[in-house]
Amino acid sequence: MEKTKVYSFVKRVVTSLVLAPLVIGCLYVGYPFVQIMALLAGALMAWEWAQMVPSARGAFFAVLYTFVTTVAIFMGPDWPYLATLVVALILAWFKAKGEARRNLLVLGVTYTSIGIGSIMWLYELVGFGVVFWFMLVVWFVDIGGLVVGCSLKGPKLAPKISPNKTWSGLIGGMLFSVLVGNFFCWSVGAGAHLVYYGVLAAIIAVVAQIGDLVESKIKRSLNLKDSSNLIPGHGGIFDRIDGLIFAAPFVYILFRYVLWII
Repeated sequence: MEKTKVYSFVKRVVTSLVLAPLVIGCLYVGYPFVQIMALLAGALMAWEWAQMVPSARGAFFAVLYTFVTTVAIFMGPDWPYLATLVVALILAWFKAKGEARRNLLVLGVTYTSIGIGSIMWLYELVGFGVVFWFMLVVWFVDIGGLVVGCSLKGPKLAPKISPNKTWSGLIGGMLFSVLVGNFFCWSVGAGAHLVYYGVLAAIIAVVAQIGDLVESKIKRSLNLKDSSNLIPGHGGIFDRIDGLIFAAPFVYILFRYVLWII
């Protein structure tokens, strides 16, 4: 790796070593700390989205995103949240009239609330163990992608969206995710299902990487490098959890409606 990339990698690792134990601790202890963590992440992401997308009503949209996300966290994916979501989407659409980035301002309602909400819904459905496993899988697709991609380089994954991402990084990230995810499963006594969880980890890794590319596409359309500078080495909260919140709805639906049948 080049010196600048090494420095960036070290800064990311140090920040992760500080933040990861806090996140894991909140998940392990449970309520109300896990809800406070979700509320904080949702509020920060709402603020970032409202700041990223230029509009004359930035404060209004930040409050709207935060409110809908709070309802998602406390009400779950049931009719109170769904009714709030519909009303918020309609309100956002009319309030964004005349804005150049109207679609992105409206998209913020679903991106923040469903993304953060799905992590809480998954936590309430399956508990600490599975959510921790899910987070490990997403975290290590980023770590593996950075280590392998910077080392091997090779063909670009999506050069027009994110010129630094490579196919070797994606494959390396998937391998890291499967290995770390399976090690966790083995350590908690789920060794008999390693193939099953390994395949699931690989799929989640790909979905998380798509989420990363979607975020890159949004930022590129706004001529931004990072969503903010809140987190040293990572940019903003959106930069740090883009893959997580993109994959969370998929994983929640999978565990609630598909895997219980299997």
